[in-house]
Amino acid sequence: MTEKIVDLRSDTVTQPTPAMRDAMMRAPLGDDVFGDDPSVNALQDKIAAMLGFESALFVPTGTQSNLCAILSHCQRGDEYIVGQMQHCYRWEAGGGAVFGSVQPQPIGHQPDGTLAIADIEAAIKPDDPHFAKSRLLALENTLGGQVIPMAYIEEATSLAKRKGLGRHLDGARLFNAAVEQARRNKSDAKKEARTIAQHFDTASVCFSKGLGAPVGSALCGSKELIARARRVRKMAGGAMRQAGVLAAAASHALDHHVDRLAEDHALARRLADALEGVAGLKVEAPHTNILFVDLLGETRDKSAQLLDHLKAQGVLATGLYRLRFVTHLDVDAPGVDRAAAAIRGFFNR
Repeated sequence: MTEKIVDLRSDTVTQPTPAMRDAMMRAPLGDDVFGDDPSVNALQDKIAAMLGFESALFVPTGTQSNLCAILSHCQRGDEYIVGQMQHCYRWEAGGGAVFGSVQPQPIGHQPDGTLAIADIEAAIKPDDPHFAKSRLLALENTLGGQVIPMAYIEEATSLAKRKGLGRHLDGARLFNAAVEQARRNKSDAKKEARTIAQHFDTASVCFSKGLGAPVGSALCGSKELIARARRVRKMAGGAMRQAGVLAAAASHALDHHVDRLAEDHALARRLADALEGVAGLKVEAPHTNILFVDLLGETRDKSAQLLDHLKAQGVLATGLYRLRFVTHLDVDAPGVDRAAAAIRGFFNR
């Protein structure tokens, strides 16, 4: 019997659980372009209420959610301030600039993933015809699996508000951050998610990563801003018809898959612990479900061989000199142990 593939490439590879598939099959449907898909409407109401916003918009992807946010906050000739390694700057094909003529102003990250407050303030342009207008500060939590500290979020968003900037949260893995914050504070994860989100004017949440839905994200904000975002979604080709079958999966995930993210975090720590002490590897202690492992010295030239070796052992991962392993609901402890054994075996052979 062939062993199950241990897919650690991303938490986007998850398959719907049997209970989620059942919820999808039973979902009442309508035409969301007309606004009468009851499952979509219920999801939008649920996520908006959960995070403390007036309204929400269901979209196919997190990339489109961030695009809708940027183009709803900013006009042509405006700019948004963003980190060099944030998804909405580096990995979304320059959508804000291409579709909206909105200039990104990227700045470097601190080791903990934050943007220095002084750097944010220095990046805000004066009101002068020579400059793009600074309109928006975008932050991401988690960033590469790192939880952005709550005190920092408060300080950065307070600065943005004082300077008249909008505040957007790319919370693709917001619930991972909230679950870890809840663990530290001995509190409730959904309460922590709301606490984080309430420092922003808009928040994007992805359902197809750790929460395990097959497709979809939501943008949350005021009724006025979400009305603008709905128009952007239409222009970007993202209006959907009987989308309730997808919304039902996301709604099921919100009801059943938030607290279980702690299991993914524990598995990432299990893998990190198993790789500690392997010569040539530097293991970065994970905050949540993403583990980075750097290849040092002579091992740097063996990264492609290592990935091929892992694939031959039924383990999938990504990276070059910096490998990334992501745990999720389709990975279990035996799978993590198999991955660790395969990595150790490669370096010990």
